[in-house]
Amino acid sequence: MNIVFMGTPDFARDSLKALVEAGHNIKLVVTNPDKPKGRGMKMIPSEVKVYALEKGLEIEQPLKIKKNVEFIQKLKDIKPDVICVVAYGKIIPKEILDIPKFGCINVHGSLLPKYRGAAPIQWSVLNGDEETGVTTMFMDEGMDTGDMILKESTKIGENETTGELWDRLSLIGANLLVKTLEKIQDGTYNREKQSHDFTEAPMLKKEIAKIDWNNKTSLELKNLARGLNPFMGAYTFLNNKKIKLWKLDIINKKYNAMPGEVVVSDKKEGLIIATIDGAVSVLEIQGENSKKMGIFDYLRGNMILKR
Repeated sequence: MNIVFMGTPDFARDSLKALVEAGHNIKLVVTNPDKPKGRGMKMIPSEVKVYALEKGLEIEQPLKIKKNVEFIQKLKDIKPDVICVVAYGKIIPKEILDIPKFGCINVHGSLLPKYRGAAPIQWSVLNGDEETGVTTMFMDEGMDTGDMILKESTKIGENETTGELWDRLSLIGANLLVKTLEKIQDGTYNREKQSHDFTEAPMLKKEIAKIDWNNKTSLELKNLARGLNPFMGAYTFLNNKKIKLWKLDIINKKYNAMPGEVVVSDKKEGLIIATIDGAVSVLEIQGENSKKMGIFDYLRGNMILKR
């Protein structure tokens, strides 16, 4: 099939790689413009661009796609059978949705209609879900509201982070996209309308990362840490310093302490902080202007006072 592929991060790269390896004709790869990153503000290409360059694929990086006459005309001239959209990062306007012969296909990191929106993987972990998956669908003008084609579910590990789940769903989504195109090509696909009973997965706001010791249970705090790992990180203040807590474990023991108080800080026993229903043990931590490390490595060089 003649395909235009639109995507940006590593989640999308795996889908593009799967399409190339399946023998599809990638006529054009569309990805977001390079972004400045790091102290030197060096321009860094997207993961999709890096892979496309390796494979010698034609690349476009428009700043905008809506009412971009030149870009839209190029898509029309290509006459794609399908446009595959995977974590592209921009809303696809109707003038582009109407171009391909079979429509625009999206790979979404949830079991729709649950978690429509920009951060489905993060919210599934933050909410402590036991199961999630990937859905392929025909795109329409709504936010993840199109007719579904295929789904594949997977269990979420109780200690699995968003980053770990992201990597797994990326591969599941890549394989599911190939299967979806096979069904479209041979005419054996089905379209399933989505239920009106849906949940949203909006972009995460910075405020969510601050740990609320006074109102969140140990389980909720554990899920917050793994849900924001590795993209943001949950943080608190210990000894008047901002500290990120990347991994937490639940301690089923009540301490005579206020939520947020350090009750154990020891090179042998680790770091334990009281919560409203028990305590959490910090497994992975990051101090100010420091790198992420295991708690015992951190405590060998840093002191956290009990209070």
